[in-house]
Amino acid sequence: MTATGFLPQEVIRRKRDGGRLATEEVSAFVAGITDGSITEGQAAAFAMAVFFRGLEREECVALTRAMMASGRVLDWSGEERPVLDKHSTGGVGDKVSLPLAAILAACGAAVPMISGRGLGHTGGTLDKLDSIPGYQSQPDIETFRRAVAEAGCAIIGQTADLAPADKRLYAIRDVTATVESIPLITASILSKKLAAGLQGLVMDVKVGSGAFMAEMDDARALAESIVAVAEGAGLKTRALITDMDQVLGRSAGNALEVRESLDYLTGTARDPRLHEVVVALAAELLQIGGLAADAAAAEAAVADALDSGAAAERFQRMVASLGGPGDLIEAPARHLPEAPCQVAAFPETAGRVAAVDVRAVGLAVLSLGGGRRRADEAIDHSVGLTEIAGLGEDVGPERPLALIHAATPSDSEAALARLRDAFRIGTAPAPGRPTIHQRIGGQSAAHTNPH
Repeated sequence: MTATGFLPQEVIRRKRDGGRLATEEVSAFVAGITDGSITEGQAAAFAMAVFFRGLEREECVALTRAMMASGRVLDWSGEERPVLDKHSTGGVGDKVSLPLAAILAACGAAVPMISGRGLGHTGGTLDKLDSIPGYQSQPDIETFRRAVAEAGCAIIGQTADLAPADKRLYAIRDVTATVESIPLITASILSKKLAAGLQGLVMDVKVGSGAFMAEMDDARALAESIVAVAEGAGLKTRALITDMDQVLGRSAGNALEVRESLDYLTGTARDPRLHEVVVALAAELLQIGGLAADAAAAEAAVADALDSGAAAERFQRMVASLGGPGDLIEAPARHLPEAPCQVAAFPETAGRVAAVDVRAVGLAVLSLGGGRRRADEAIDHSVGLTEIAGLGEDVGPERPLALIHAATPSDSEAALARLRDAFRIGTAPAPGRPTIHQRIGGQSAAHTNPH
């Protein structure tokens, strides 16, 4: 690189001073992150410069493409089905990926979904799947390909050879308070999705007290950035901004969310808000992939995939293809771990749920052992919450805030105190709040409350 006159400090200096970087400079800097010739200090300085100065759209596309090209890029050119995926910015109780991947596969898509682990107060899709005995959440690429071929979908973690530059830069951002940068979030998400060889993507950008983006303006800015940069990099993308001012579904915790997902797929129990998000995301992807002509046709296809049992069958096939039990759908209690201590969390006063600090609910699950305080910490997959009360619902002596699943009585007492602090109980009806706030991309650049 020195032979071409590339100096990392000059790239950092120009971005620090608000200048625009050439595509070649961005590519050279990312190559240095990948091969280690860029030091941690230089990478941290670059991240901080971007945090304060931002990136223009073309710069962000260049960063995304360079990080994508830093490792292996999967090729699905032999796949006759459209290759589709979704990504969520994270929330509490967000188990959407599990039923959604299976529904899309049942509707004729190939879904090579690369997901992450829990971050902070939010749960991670991989941690949920790790609660299934034998499930390989980090298989080799050939096993991943075989599972997609057999089941139509496979949900795994990022492998070491997919977007390695992103992995190194993210670790540096995590310890330098630059995680929240919208251009860096955009490039991080999309570099991995582009490396997965996708043809279509839908983003689920969460907003509210349980989301990383608590304010609508920030969520909208991120959604618009991801759609524009993805389209600039050649990936058809749409985004939905969805609500995280209450837990999504009725459970939070790894095995408990798998169980709720199985109940959703089989029709045993289907929370209306969870269903609305799953159907809306599926409808966007089926239209992107050419599997449905319009929203009505897409929603009909989703209903058929669920009602016929095809989606549940696809999920079962995926689990078995990745080493899990072949009868998980039929006998989940035989396989999923259960916490020894279950305690109903009753409120101190009866009334109606007026507001929920969803982040605090997520931290209650973390305190039970359902998440990590440190990257190397083990997770108790059995713990968490079920029967979580939603906004506007009556709670009191007959209806708890939630049912706590804990390893010990003392753990359940600590979680009870956190839950009581997280729920505000009133008497007036809670104001209506849409589950889906806005749609970005496609024919309508900004469509508010489509549902």
